[in-house]
Amino acid sequence: MKKILVSSFTALLLLMVVGCSSESNGEENTDSENSEGEQTITLGVTPWTSTVPPTKVARILLEDMGYTVEETQADAGSVFVGLSRGDIDVFMDSWLPVHQVYLDKYSNDINDTAVSYADADAGLVVPTYMEDINSISDLKGKEDSFKNNLYGIEEGASVTEVIDEAIEGYGLDMKQVNSSEGGMMAEAMRKMQSEDPVVFYGWRPHTMFNKFDLKILEDDEGFFDKSSVHVITNNNLEENAPDAYEFLSNWSIPIDDVENMIVQIEEEGMDPEEVAQNWIDNNEDKVNEMLGK
Repeated sequence: MKKILVSSFTALLLLMVVGCSSESNGEENTDSENSEGEQTITLGVTPWTSTVPPTKVARILLEDMGYTVEETQADAGSVFVGLSRGDIDVFMDSWLPVHQVYLDKYSNDINDTAVSYADADAGLVVPTYMEDINSISDLKGKEDSFKNNLYGIEEGASVTEVIDEAIEGYGLDMKQVNSSEGGMMAEAMRKMQSEDPVVFYGWRPHTMFNKFDLKILEDDEGFFDKSSVHVITNNNLEENAPDAYEFLSNWSIPIDDVENMIVQIEEEGMDPEEVAQNWIDNNEDKVNEMLGK
């Protein structure tokens, strides 16, 4: 009986050793797969129509490279906080010089990686039927016709501070009314339908310039510069995913193409990923250049 017990205990011990060895090997294989084929890259996505096309194009190409890609929705300020903490890896739609304040604040943790496109117009906008308003200074003395309201995007966007500075700098008796991009445009559209006076923040690329007759007001005081749109990454990406970083450092896309994709998504109701894939399929040379092929 004693021999039987010893033999059983020995067999059980061997099974445990083999089982632990197999489990350990399985864990190693899983870790290897994650590091080689399932590494996650997180893209920050602001609530702007201009963010969607480049984000979707980048996502598809990164997934083709073998990465798992996630998107985090947030306002611009929160996206930069996420980049600085390493919670977000990439932001495809940083507007400079407006976002320079974030680049300066988090300079030790983030990297200005590439210029997506340059010469993006932005500023205060009115409909063209307002023939006597062609510059921001023309608003002076006419504020009451606008009910003293100037419509802007969400408060978390750094441009809201620039707009407030412009209101003060031009001595306008107006207040900025902030909401989402969609909320701002809904209010502007409501007023334009009846050709009422309205002034709001506008930029390219955006469907507003395709859908309505608008003009960006001249800014003699220089509050609103032409913008260039940049790709921002956190400082860990180059080391953790060097091929992804190299691809993003080669990134560029024409502003007209971005605007056309916005129209397809917002006006024609096409699926954003389908629109992005169509752009990739129709721009093979450009894509290969970015991928270093």
